[in-house]
Amino acid sequence: MRTKNVILTGIVLLFQSLYAGDLQDKIYDATGFEINGFIDVRQGFRTVDADNQKDYSISELRTRLDAFGEFDLLTLSLKGDFVGDSVDEEVRAELREFSLQFSPFDALDIKLGRYTITWGTGDLVFINDLFPKDWESFFTGRDDEYLKIPSNAVKTSFFSDFVNVDIIWSPIHNESVYIDGSRLSYWNPNTQQIEGINNIMEDEERDNYFHDSEYDLRVSKTFGGTEIALYNHSGYWKTPEGFNASGNLIYPRLVAYGASLRAQILGGIFNIEAGYYDSRDDDKGDDAYIRNSETRFFTGFEKELGKHFTGAFQYYIEWMDDYEEYGSTAVGAKKDEVRHLLTLRLTKLLMTQTLVLSVFTYYSPSDSDFYTRPKVTYKYNDDLLFELGANVFGGSNEHTFFGQFEKNSNVYTAVRLNF
Repeated sequence: MRTKNVILTGIVLLFQSLYAGDLQDKIYDATGFEINGFIDVRQGFRTVDADNQKDYSISELRTRLDAFGEFDLLTLSLKGDFVGDSVDEEVRAELREFSLQFSPFDALDIKLGRYTITWGTGDLVFINDLFPKDWESFFTGRDDEYLKIPSNAVKTSFFSDFVNVDIIWSPIHNESVYIDGSRLSYWNPNTQQIEGINNIMEDEERDNYFHDSEYDLRVSKTFGGTEIALYNHSGYWKTPEGFNASGNLIYPRLVAYGASLRAQILGGIFNIEAGYYDSRDDDKGDDAYIRNSETRFFTGFEKELGKHFTGAFQYYIEWMDDYEEYGSTAVGAKKDEVRHLLTLRLTKLLMTQTLVLSVFTYYSPSDSDFYTRPKVTYKYNDDLLFELGANVFGGSNEHTFFGQFEKNSNVYTAVRLNF
């Protein structure tokens, strides 16, 4: 879709939003549903020349409509986006939520439909949160909300004084949006080079309902100010961590077990989380085309460092199983047996908290690469917000996780109008 069509769409939607106040009241009086939303305009540019990619990293206008209704026995929620995207040259609709929630008993909640699910204790680092993510959105400057992709699932939650239990069943595999070359360049392990729109990766989706279903379990308990949780995932890798004989990406089977703890210590919040990823389609670690099993661990601490100034630090590791078997079959650049990752978040609030200065940085001493996300957000009033940010990548080698994205570094601006 051409840029002028995006602008025209934005003008129409903007005028519609100006009259939304009366319309919102009328809809609520007639149906009991609360209606709100926003218009979000974003424009981003690459800071370096990228092979096989467009100059724009993001160029879109997004309109969100939310409908929420609470009734005697149930709650209905609907969230949908209409997007004019100049990079992909398309207009599309995205269903962010369409869910029904009810409580047949005081100690039991059931939620079904399409909605975002999250758990775990990490700050932009995930171990037991094995629900789909959109890494393309994250790396190009969309709002942080869009890192999470909705799942099609049924969630049953049991509450008691002894323990709380969440059971999630997804009738079909909910995969993440990975970097396939369509918008961001990536390291291709087959060709051993950086590629983009010249070689967009293809995958074989697990789209067979019930046959490709997944199960997730969390058992949690809070003791005073300390929360402890156990996790289990039975399904598939969320990103395609294997290749088939045709050279297409596949989603191998995965069973994961984990635990987390979060507590208030030394005037801050301390958390620790661990998990074991059992890669069932490569149980011996000698298949060069499927990711090995691995152990993951992180610990973090967040504390207020000054007035309206907070800092948060995390240390994360991935430890590959059967490394000798992997090394004997791997082709090209090899991964390290242990990958270390450090993160740092700094946030400062100014001008009666209407101006937010923040930076989030990943640094891997084992991979010698980094990724940093500086951002400035200014809230003009309750309805209007401005944002300036960047995604900066770098590394010593092209084949490491962040190093491969060096030429995808970008800056972006955004304006959001709530209604």
